[in-house]
Formats: sequence, structure tokens, C-alpha cells
Amino acid sequence: MERRPNIVLINCDDLGYGDLGCYGSELNATPALDRLAAQGARLTDFMMASPVCSPSRGALLTGCYPPRIGFGSFDGLPVLFPGQAVGLDPGEVSIGRLLSDAGYATLMVGKWHCGDQSEFLPTNHGFDRYFGLPYSNDMGRQSGTPTTDTGEQRGYPPLPLLDDDEVIEQQPDQTSLTGRYVTEVLRFVREHRDRPFFVYLAHLYVHLPIYVQERFARQARNGRYGAAVESIDWAAEVIFAELERLGLADDTLVVFTSDNGALDRADGGSNRPLRGSKGSTWEGGMRVPCIARWPGRIEAGRVVDELATSMDLFATFAALAGAEVPPDREIDGRDLSAMLLDDGASPHESFAYWWMDDLCAVRSGRWKLHLARHGEQHEELYDLVDDLGESHDVAAAHPEVVQRLRDVAEGWRRRLGDARLGVEGAEVRRLGRVAEPRTLTTYDPDHPYYAAEYDLPDRG
Repeated sequence: MERRPNIVLINCDDLGYGDLGCYGSELNATPALDRLAAQGARLTDFMMASPVCSPSRGALLTGCYPPRIGFGSFDGLPVLFPGQAVGLDPGEVSIGRLLSDAGYATLMVGKWHCGDQSEFLPTNHGFDRYFGLPYSNDMGRQSGTPTTDTGEQRGYPPLPLLDDDEVIEQQPDQTSLTGRYVTEVLRFVREHRDRPFFVYLAHLYVHLPIYVQERFARQARNGRYGAAVESIDWAAEVIFAELERLGLADDTLVVFTSDNGALDRADGGSNRPLRGSKGSTWEGGMRVPCIARWPGRIEAGRVVDELATSMDLFATFAALAGAEVPPDREIDGRDLSAMLLDDGASPHESFAYWWMDDLCAVRSGRWKLHLARHGEQHEELYDLVDDLGESHDVAAAHPEVVQRLRDVAEGWRRRLGDARLGVEGAEVRRLGRVAEPRTLTTYDPDHPYYAAEYDLPDRG
């Protein structure tokens, strides 16, 4: 019987479309990831389901658009914050649960950001083991945060580092985390080399604040941001080398991507040649790098220009692992096996762009119709084949396309809603909620923190 593939999914934080050498960067050195692309397939039209982290990650994990799983907004907020009562409902089936039920050993390392209450943590969503930060690395104590008259910060509690569901450090040394994450991955792979395993590594980079080891800072040409990108590349190289050493490389599907586009900062990343950035429904907010390698199965050096989404990883991993997609619920993702392994076409007739619970744009084939931005109507049509940078509105020249995409939008509204227009979707599932939420940490002025507060004031 042919061995089912091991799966390693690497998800970066705020890495832009143009931040890797194989996607055109001339600033960041990414030799390991460039080799990965040369050995596998580089996807040029890979979409995340949201331009910000919590809904993007929930969609990736469940194969569903954020509004379908209640992840469009979180009690009025665009992402989850420490101590909130809401998170990924325990009744949802994550990729971790899907593969665990199929007999895989499962590890999640890094940024979770799907809820920090016990019911919502990775070990309650199918992961055998978890090590990492439950939310963004700027959700700790930082300089520049306003304080009360008694000197207490009005911001977040100390940043927790979790081992499964236990806080083992508060305000950890962020420069050390990538190395520690890699160590956890290597240990897990060695322990489970004789059975199929799934590793989900979710980097803290390149989210602000950026703390990097001095060796990367010295060699990078693009400041701390470039050093963080090169740290990601180093981590990938170490993991790839271990797979080779253990004789597992040919049996392992590796997928590398990012949760949304880069933040719009002069000293930050690049979404070129796309318009827009993190937090927007322009392509720059949601189209991200994606590389897939499986030696002998995915043709080396392929460039895939077909539309694919992060939600598709759920159904794709299920197909390759011999797991069953849950039949009792609607899943928006589609199996990409034919596209990746056999040069098939995109399985999607359309794609929808939400900001929180507002339907902001829809796409079919080459055409993208913007509907709204920042709660106000903006109807513009772009041809993403001839105008990837979305610079020329061609709605007046193609009224029939505009009408067709309006109809597509109406279909998505009926299913998943549109808060701007007061439309409730018929297929929306509940958001997880607990009755008495608590933060994982509480500030103690006598605690020997690594850093009582981080000295970089940057937040992203």
C-alpha cells in the first residue's frame, strides 16, 4: 500500500506577495524557498479568505469563508484579542482534527489566533501537541502603551507562550522563538517518522514588532523586515534538511504561504505588483505567495496561474490523506489535487472578498468587481489578466460583465450575508463562545519577566 504523504504547512504572518526572491524580490535573500519553488510549483493566483489574521487562519483551518464559521467579526472587532469570549467553535472540524481522525500525528507550532480560551486552543481542535503564541506577537506589554495613574498599562496582559494549554513563559524573548519553533518541529518529525504526520508551523514573522537574531540583522539588506524574512528562509532550510536526512523528503508535501498581504509601511514588505496591502480587499491584501513541493508527484519548476485559495487546503489534504470531508456541513474549499498533480484547471467559478462581514468584491475568471470599501459603495470592474495592479476601472466598457458579477454577489449574500446591506446569510454557522472568559496572564510587577515590556512600540 502506498504511504500517505506527510504534510508540512508553513504559514507566515503578513508576508507580502513580492517578498520572496522567486516572486520578484531583489531585497530579501530567500535561497531555500527559491529552491523549494524550483523543485515544486509556484502559485501566482493563491488567495487568502481575509486580509487580516484571525479570519484568514480560521478559513484556512476549516476550509470555509470566515462568515460561514462566524469569523467575519468578533463582537464588532476584525480580529481576536486576549481574553475575548469568542473563538473557533469546538464543533468545527479543523485540518488538525480531519487528519488526526485519519490516523496522522499532528503538531501545531506558532501563532494560533483562533481564540485563547481553553475550548478554542489547538489541542481541542485535533492537534496532538501545541507550542507557540495564542495570538499576535504585538498583543503583549509594549513601550508606548498608555498607562493608568498607578503605572499599569491600558493595553494587553503579558504575552503568553503556551506548551499545549499551559503558559510556560510570559513576555518571552521574541528573537528566540523561531529557533525554538524549529526545534519543536524537528523533535516531532523525528518521533513520528514511521507514521504519517501533519505539521502546521505558523511563524510570528513578519508581524510587528520585529525582533530578530543579530546574525540575520547583520546580513540583511532590508533592515529588520528583511532579517525576519531571511529567518523564515533559514527555518525552512533546517526543516527541509531534516526531512532529507530522515529519508522523508519524497514522502512529504510541503506547502508554504502567508496569512495576508504585507502591511503598508515604508520600512516593511512588498506586495508588488499588486495594489493594496494588509486590511484591504485589493489583491495586495489577499493574494499571497504559495509554493507546493512533493517530489515525484508535483512537477518541478511549474508555475500555476489558476485561481486557488487557502480554503482548498482542507479538501486537498483530505483527498491526499484518505480522510473524509465532513458530509454534514458545507465546505467552501475544493480539492486542488488535479490542479497540482495533473495540470488541471481551477475548481472555482467565483471567489468572494469580505472585510469583516461586508461583501466587498467578487471575482469570476479574469474579472473582479469591487462592490464596497469601508462601508461605502464603490462599484469598479478590473481585468486581473491585463491589469493585475487594478489601476483601470473598465466597468463602463463591460456592462454585461458587471451585471453577471452582481448576480454572483447576490448568490454569496444569500448564503453568507452582507452586513453593509443588512443581509443575513442562510448558511452561517455559530461562533464559539464561553460564558466566563479570562486572560491567560495577568501583569505582576514582581514577576521576573524577560522584558517587563517590549521596547519596540510597533504594532501591526
